[in-house]
Amino acid sequence: MKHLPSNAARRALAVLAAGTVAAIALAGCSTGGSSGGGAAAGDGTFDSVKAALEKGGEITYWSWTPSAEAQVEAFEKAYPNVKVNLVNAGTNNDEYTKLQNAIKAGSGAPDVVQVEYQAFPQFSLTDSFVDLAQYGFADFEDDYTASTWGSVTSGDAIWGLPQDSGPMALFYNKSVFDAAGIAVPTTWDEYYEAAKAIHAANPDAYITNDTGDAGFATSMIWQAGGQPFQTDGTDVTIDLQDAGSKKWTENWNRLVTEGLVAPTSSWSDEWFRGLGDGSIATLVIGAWMPGNLISGAPDGAGDWRVAPMPTYDGTPASAENGGGGQAVTSQSKNPALAAGFLWWLNNSEDSIKIFLESGGFPSTNAELSSEDFLSEAPEYFGGQKINEVLADAAKNVVKGWNYLPYQVYANSIFGDTVGQSYQNGTDLNEGLTAWQDALAEYGNSQGFSVNK
Repeated sequence: MKHLPSNAARRALAVLAAGTVAAIALAGCSTGGSSGGGAAAGDGTFDSVKAALEKGGEITYWSWTPSAEAQVEAFEKAYPNVKVNLVNAGTNNDEYTKLQNAIKAGSGAPDVVQVEYQAFPQFSLTDSFVDLAQYGFADFEDDYTASTWGSVTSGDAIWGLPQDSGPMALFYNKSVFDAAGIAVPTTWDEYYEAAKAIHAANPDAYITNDTGDAGFATSMIWQAGGQPFQTDGTDVTIDLQDAGSKKWTENWNRLVTEGLVAPTSSWSDEWFRGLGDGSIATLVIGAWMPGNLISGAPDGAGDWRVAPMPTYDGTPASAENGGGGQAVTSQSKNPALAAGFLWWLNNSEDSIKIFLESGGFPSTNAELSSEDFLSEAPEYFGGQKINEVLADAAKNVVKGWNYLPYQVYANSIFGDTVGQSYQNGTDLNEGLTAWQDALAEYGNSQGFSVNK
């Protein structure tokens, strides 16, 4: 589940969703407790889930993934006593707003819902999701990469299961680098030098584009070792001046202030044209990108390759960029059955195979290490075994990252703060300072206790 382009409507929805989260959380409200819908809690083992799958019943699943329909069909074939009502309630912020409205109303939420990792803290803070530890889901921890498991858990609580992941790597146009006689950069200093060389050789060409994207910026801070967001209940600490945050701005400032990144919005037609014709020579982005390149920039076929993400000192380091999983909502009248569907969806070989065939990138260690997966060599990437690089990136995700409990709102105002630095070609660190101040003000206005 990649980051999608934002627009004014989605931004407004994001603000609404985040505000509702804060209001519910700080009013001390919940949706019925962690066992969900007044149903009996699990006994800490998977037995009640197995029994619920055998008994059957009916549940509702909200998802926008392209694989959802085929997965539901396969599940119902495997468990004919269960009926799954699949609903596309909208993409990311659209769905979150509908979910928050249902939470506020006390009814109308699905049994299972798709959620991006960045949004998990907002809902788990309000007890809107069932804690799956009561159904023995702690046993599945080793099935997933550390970074994705950490994104759906908090302490001993398990708020969902990961579905996909987005470890970052360097996607680069080999023909552009070859024509300029430039080696593939392994450090950010080398990346900067390559940016200058590419733009000098062709003023219409850039090493990458960036007009200010919150998901990209937080991922880059993550890779640099930053830990700007910490939450303990309703106590929030925001430090976008920590060492990792400043390391990223000092690095990226060179590209922005010197006009070395294309002023092209990601996911636009112009962006895809640039990726196809070589005028945008690299992307530092999540491992879910290959399918988007193949479908969106067909003119680049054969030219693109994948390499590890550049680092600051040559030591392998990556970060997650996008991705998400599913959770069981606390309004579910049959949380054990919903948990069973979620287990099959994100832990069974049959379901994961369908997900991968639709272009998803796995969060499960078994798939990331399988020979079939690692040996894939797409013609678009010149026959390179790109998953070998991307699987290594998943192993090298820097530990310790946390999102804000109102990250959806935070991302929605990124353009008003850090985005201004991009537009003016000025110090990104000043933009981060403005973003921090705005986030602290918002958090305090919602009843959080924010330290900065």
